[in-house]
Amino acid sequence: MNSNVSVSKGDQSRALWLSTIAFTTCFAAWTIFSIIGVQIKKDLGLSDTQFGLLVGTPILTGALSRLLLGVWADQYGGRIVTVIVMLLAAAATFMLTYAYDYPTFLLAALGVGLAGGVFSVGVSYVSKWYPKEKQGTALGIFGAGNVGSAVTKFLAPVVMVSMGWEAVAQIWALGLVGMAVAFFLFTKDDPDLAARRRSGVKPEPLAAMLVPLKNLQVWRFSLYYFFVFGGFVALALWLPRYYMEVYGLDIVTAGWLAAAYSIPGSIFRVLGGQLSDKYGARKVMYWTFIGSVICTFLLSYPATQYVVSGIHGPIAFTIAIGFVPFTILTFALGFFMSLGKAAVFKHIPVYYPNRVGAVGGVVGLIGGLGGFILPITFGIMNDLVGVWTSCFMLLFLIVSVSLMWMHGAIRVMEKREHPELRQPKDLPEVEALRAEIERLRAAQGIPTLRPAKPPAAGLAGVPAE
Repeated sequence: MNSNVSVSKGDQSRALWLSTIAFTTCFAAWTIFSIIGVQIKKDLGLSDTQFGLLVGTPILTGALSRLLLGVWADQYGGRIVTVIVMLLAAAATFMLTYAYDYPTFLLAALGVGLAGGVFSVGVSYVSKWYPKEKQGTALGIFGAGNVGSAVTKFLAPVVMVSMGWEAVAQIWALGLVGMAVAFFLFTKDDPDLAARRRSGVKPEPLAAMLVPLKNLQVWRFSLYYFFVFGGFVALALWLPRYYMEVYGLDIVTAGWLAAAYSIPGSIFRVLGGQLSDKYGARKVMYWTFIGSVICTFLLSYPATQYVVSGIHGPIAFTIAIGFVPFTILTFALGFFMSLGKAAVFKHIPVYYPNRVGAVGGVVGLIGGLGGFILPITFGIMNDLVGVWTSCFMLLFLIVSVSLMWMHGAIRVMEKREHPELRQPKDLPEVEALRAEIERLRAAQGIPTLRPAKPPAAGLAGVPAE
């Protein structure tokens, strides 16, 4: 937020809370195929791979649109961009009822996906209403709009069973229109945009907005978000069917239980923002990745039957994750992901205050691509591997790589900022022996061995984390 621009508390609060409600509405529409896709799969006789592509197609559009929409939000203001995107997404959602075969469903799903692009717009819009020390909490509250996925899982199964999946699409489309109108009527342009308009300053060109994307740090943040957000979206789409196939539940019960994963993955994002403001985003990311490694490792273990040669004959037993432990573990995984989602976006307005839309857009784009790629990959792995827990095996691999890259990058930055860390750390006895050798060399007039000068600090233009 421009420190020279004063804003009223009322305008600030309306911007935050209406943005959060709008994002919730958009996220509910964005994940609509997690419920209606189950019925469409049966109607069209789709394979697991085709089903994964169907539920992932809206995620693709939402991901690819985030970068450009984020840039437009920085250039022209998040308020008007949010309204336009919501209206276009509403039209596409309503048009689902006119689809008649798999290609036309995919085509309509591309339009539905525009609802997911609202995220990068909202990050740019909300962050400009708050100072740096409060942006983590504000963006955490806004990001809690992910709970829209749980709204769909709670309400859509009931509507679909009683009125058909077409009614779900129509009602969700009307919800988008109503929220777009309310957002336009009760919010104002962000302070930065208002100041630019008063001074007559033109928006920066697209090329200037994209300059920060040359920094490797941006792409590292993107990998983090690929897991914490892309993985969250993928599981939000995948879990209803997982519950139905693995544990034999009906669509309504499966939807409600999947919401037990989605709710903590959304609501606790507020806590993640507060913790990032208080303890630092880096520490919160460590908590996220370590907790997620544990959860995905346990969830990856497939149901296995063992036969042991006992004293009195073979002993057979099975090791598998039961229904209750599975639900608890997915709840915990959603919690850790929620902390990470807030922590990733705490970094962006701090390091790139004038490029929040562009940087947030590309980070959101990669995260959204995770939501598109992972459901398809889950389906392919089911078709090829034939093990339901293979989806958690893949997530375990992704989060492990993310944790190792983050820790390695942090160690490099620490050594760059504190060159003394590069010096050898020998045992005290070795250090004493080295000191004695140096003393004897000096007494004999032999030049003292000096440690090599540490290399210069890192690449110019790359900010420290």
